[in-house]
Amino acid sequence: MRKKIDQVLSYVLIVLMAVMVLNVLWQVFSRFLLGSPSSFTDELARYLMIWIGILGAAYVAGQNLHVAIDVLPRKFSQETQKKLHLLVKVLIILFALGGLVIGGSRLVYIVHVLDQNSPALQVPLSVVYLVLPLSGILIVYYKISDILKS
Repeated sequence: MRKKIDQVLSYVLIVLMAVMVLNVLWQVFSRFLLGSPSSFTDELARYLMIWIGILGAAYVAGQNLHVAIDVLPRKFSQETQKKLHLLVKVLIILFALGGLVIGGSRLVYIVHVLDQNSPALQVPLSVVYLVLPLSGILIVYYKISDILKS
């Protein structure tokens, strides 16, 4: 299951990045060669960057590739290191649940109720912010999976 989620998530990130590159190329082309910049490209690039950054953080959390300072843990015994790694994973789960899943869900709900749309694309902002709880759920899944594996 985890391998399939990794594959889907990496594919989604690749597609989002490709769309963002094409979008920015179109923006540069339309601004400098056509003399009339597109009205939607700046907004689309911003929203794609949000999705790539937050989903990318979930992907990296799943791969255990986040930057970490491990000077202090290396000084402890193997048993203490295992306990410390467990504590870190639990703290990550709590942050992802509180900040991303619960907080992000509230943000999505409020923006949906207020029926807010983006200025240029007229996309519901709740769709843009949906990446927060989605990423939080993925991080929680990855970290629980890591705990069960160890």
